Amino acid sequence: MPRCLTAISDIEVEYQDDDGELVSMKYGEGDDTIVVATTRAETMLGDTAVAVHPEDERYKHLVGKLIRLPLTERSIPVVADEHVDPEFGTGAVKVTPAHDPNDFEIGQRHDLPSLTVMDEHAVITAHGPFQGLDRLEARSAIVAALRAEGRIVAEKRPYVHSVGHCSRCKTTIEPRLSMQWWVKVGPLAKAAGDAVRDGKVKIHPQEMEKRYFDWVDNLHDWCISRQLWWGHRIPVWYGPNGEVVCVGPDERPPGTEAEGWKQDTDVLDTWFSSGLWPFSTLGWPEQTESLAKFYPNSVLVTGYDILFFWVARMMMFGLYAMDGTPPFHTIALHGMVRDQFGKKMSKSFGNAVNPLDWMDKYGSDALRFTLARGANPGVDVPIGEDWVQGSRNFANKIWNATRFALMNGATVDGPLPDPAKMSATDRWILSRLNSVVAEVDAFYDDFQFAKLSDALFHFAWDEVFDWYVELSKTTFQAGGEAAEVSKRVLGEVLDVTLRLLHPVVPFVTETLWTTLTGGESVVIAEWPADSGFRDRAAEQEIGTLQSVITEVRRFRADQGLQPGQRVPARLALDGTALAPHEAAIRQLLRLQPEGESFTATATLPVAGAEVALDLSGTIDVAAERKRLAKDLAAAEKEKAQSTAKLGNEAFLAKAPENVVDKIRTRLAKADEDITRIQAQLDRLPQA
Repeated sequence: MPRCLTAISDIEVEYQDDDGELVSMKYGEGDDTIVVATTRAETMLGDTAVAVHPEDERYKHLVGKLIRLPLTERSIPVVADEHVDPEFGTGAVKVTPAHDPNDFEIGQRHDLPSLTVMDEHAVITAHGPFQGLDRLEARSAIVAALRAEGRIVAEKRPYVHSVGHCSRCKTTIEPRLSMQWWVKVGPLAKAAGDAVRDGKVKIHPQEMEKRYFDWVDNLHDWCISRQLWWGHRIPVWYGPNGEVVCVGPDERPPGTEAEGWKQDTDVLDTWFSSGLWPFSTLGWPEQTESLAKFYPNSVLVTGYDILFFWVARMMMFGLYAMDGTPPFHTIALHGMVRDQFGKKMSKSFGNAVNPLDWMDKYGSDALRFTLARGANPGVDVPIGEDWVQGSRNFANKIWNATRFALMNGATVDGPLPDPAKMSATDRWILSRLNSVVAEVDAFYDDFQFAKLSDALFHFAWDEVFDWYVELSKTTFQAGGEAAEVSKRVLGEVLDVTLRLLHPVVPFVTETLWTTLTGGESVVIAEWPADSGFRDRAAEQEIGTLQSVITEVRRFRADQGLQPGQRVPARLALDGTALAPHEAAIRQLLRLQPEGESFTATATLPVAGAEVALDLSGTIDVAAERKRLAKDLAAAEKEKAQSTAKLGNEAFLAKAPENVVDKIRTRLAKADEDITRIQAQLDRLPQA
């Protein structure tokens, strides 16, 4: 690598399309002329052959002959090799074994010499007029010299082609033959693949297995030496008489520098060192207590981007060093964090985020929960500041709900009351709590962190905080035994909910749980278990209650009533399951008892019950009718226009499908608006 001045492995090379040039040039003389094309003309100085396909009739007369290599005093052979694609270009390729990995393999098959014509800085070292030139300078100079000799057949600029770049510094890679340390990975890679195929190790999500097999089943020998100043230095010493000695971790070097012994200056590839982590950190090769206790580990949770860099290396080394025992039984792969539009975060894009800034602004819990809520297996996590802000609001909601419970005497002492003494509301929330415990356990077992976070968010916010806490207020105000029962139920619900939330919202839940329960720490608390309690009748009853309250709230909003504005109402609940909940319904909907002058100006039949409202004096009926009539006319106009377009065959034949879909969506929306507005008008009294 000309900038980092080190060897790198194949997986550290990133390919991208670059603008280059494709030059076609003549090798040989007279009838022995052959045309080759290249994007790296400077490497011709190191050519040691021209290769053609064995079945290519155009060049069979040349195979085995020597032809003159331009600009040099050398002649090189024409060889037949099946690697060559006869349909690409001229069907003949120049072979530079020291500066191209494919050419190196051709050279090995045909016993060709390898001539290194560039140093580690990509500067030409071959004797002659180009010596000392940088590779790009040499490229232009060599093409000019070939052109002067009349050997340039064609030039194509720009020529877009895939070029390897260093994954760290983004500099163009320069393949170059050099002495390095290697690992023969064939047996290691096979063992790593077999461990997954045999079920010893499971990859989650399972579809990632194909990517894993594609890599380990086609793995080349691994170059593990690096010419860097950081890393584990290769433990090899060279003696004054050509000795080569590998020194173990507890062994002393065979001699001193004064005696002519020198240690190899290279260091190990980072991923070689990292691959040793599961056992080398536990005292290996000694059979320590830690090694026996912690190897193998259980689950490795990591990003899919290092499945090849690190995970497979740990698998290979663990199986080799630990007698066929893999380092973990499950590999759970998550995605990369990206911006809210799904783009990779980058300073050059201007979309990079410093997570510490968000932590300072919204809290660590908010950032952690946002990431967990987006962590679907193997899928990238888009994240935006407004999502972190929403998670901060959730943390505040947890805090305020627990504070309400503490202020109202919620307790965790003693067993839960007998269900026979509980209200339907109490039985409903306990039934839902146990269902959520079971659901969250299943998601954890399947590494579905996003789904379990979402399930906890909606249960905690929608059901516990927005419904159970609000419904409990009426019970607490009434006092008596029912209030004491609900206080114990509320304490139980918050205790379990805080424990469930702790892995994804750790700091707020730690403070609230220890305050609520008096326990030492939620970290060492017992994980919640599903008690098996279910009450479907209570769930259905409270579901009906929720639908009534939701429908009336929607009607109030449609009429422009403020949330806190009180409205006289008559509730016809006798004979329904909603009768015991009248006080709660009135409190949550801000409904006053009907007075002597009560006049039902709007009636809502909901869930088998009837809610009659007296809106006189609360809204200007005439003005409201006028507003709704205007909205209805607009919706009907939209429907007419959309219907006309969709009925026009000429339009449908020419319009793109996405445009037609948008019009269909507008038509459906217009139908919904017409139905909704007409219902609002029907409910209003006559002006």
